[in-house]
Amino acid sequence: MSFLSNTLSRVKPSPTIAMTAKTAELKAAGRDVIGLSAGEPDFDTPQNIKDAAVAAIAAGKTKYTAPDGIPELKQAICAKLKRDNGLEYVPAQISVGTGGKQTLYNALMATLNEGDEVVIPAPYWVSYPDMVLLAGGTPVIAETSLQTNFKLTADQLEAALTPKTKWFIFNSPSNPTGTGYSREELKQLTDVLMRHPHVWIMTDDMYEHLAYDGFEFCTPAEIEPRLYERTLTCNGVSKAYSMTGWRIGYAAGPVELIAAMRKVQSQSTSNPCSISQWAAVEALNGTQDFLAPNNETFKRRRNLVVDMLGAIDGISCPTPEGAFYVYPSIAGLIGKKTPKGTVIDSDEAFANALLEEADVAVVFGAAFGLSPNFRVSYATSDEALKTACERIQDFCASLT
Repeated sequence: MSFLSNTLSRVKPSPTIAMTAKTAELKAAGRDVIGLSAGEPDFDTPQNIKDAAVAAIAAGKTKYTAPDGIPELKQAICAKLKRDNGLEYVPAQISVGTGGKQTLYNALMATLNEGDEVVIPAPYWVSYPDMVLLAGGTPVIAETSLQTNFKLTADQLEAALTPKTKWFIFNSPSNPTGTGYSREELKQLTDVLMRHPHVWIMTDDMYEHLAYDGFEFCTPAEIEPRLYERTLTCNGVSKAYSMTGWRIGYAAGPVELIAAMRKVQSQSTSNPCSISQWAAVEALNGTQDFLAPNNETFKRRRNLVVDMLGAIDGISCPTPEGAFYVYPSIAGLIGKKTPKGTVIDSDEAFANALLEEADVAVVFGAAFGLSPNFRVSYATSDEALKTACERIQDFCASLT
């Protein structure tokens, strides 16, 4: 009899974290590796937010809080959702967790039973399917394609839904593609969901404020108010506010669901860090002036990467609407061989060879459920991106 839980055999470690760890290991060994695998901004946390954390420490706000967040943060979240999304919530409908991942996980743990299905468009954030599996559910993957700019169509969603479907997970702008759904495109999906009243919607809006070229973010409950009572709107301060290490995420939904999530959290981690919560209050209530210049920097970096990767024979690199990722296809490189004799028979082989032979770390597309692609995070300096893209160009040119 195995000592470990059978549940663990259903899931795998995060490939993005594994690649980031491998990059750090090679750097420590003296290799000049450029890491494009980590999904976190290189900007520092804004000073006003750091000051709020210091003030909280000085004021002794270092004790346990309510399991799912302090009242001041819940009020700030309610104000943000009304201000930015036109959605009305009260504090009893808000859950604050240790990062966005925990709020998603809590909801799945609180609602899934064996046999319940969760529809997930691919490519997807690597953790979605494994969190569903840990919670006892069954992920149902709905593949998109480069031809639709990695957007799920209404027909594809309709085909994926069954009487066993409990959740549909929706992420826009997307990790890993940066794809953002327009209001019209999202309305087509919400029209489908209106015909299936047993399906709940879990939205991951973490990249809401990272949008370019006039793209207007929208979220399902905003587009179709009749879905409000079966939508869990999830977000956090990690990406737009450069607060990845502070670990604050939140969700808004029906009181009964939020209470169930609170029960899960109270018996697992209990409250998020009290200092981080007060910093998040300032993030949401304080100045948002840094968002626009940060986005201009990201847009410039996006254009640099898209232009340089798009110039490579065998690679197609669409221009994303948001987030800080691109998701190029390497369909034209499959079957080629590296100078060291490695055959590029998959995107995983491509990513491994790129790391070993060109010192550039990316994440292979199979980790996100759609091949043959790879994900590049452009949340790093222009200089590093330019050098990395030059290395990728040289590497691809060396293939025979």
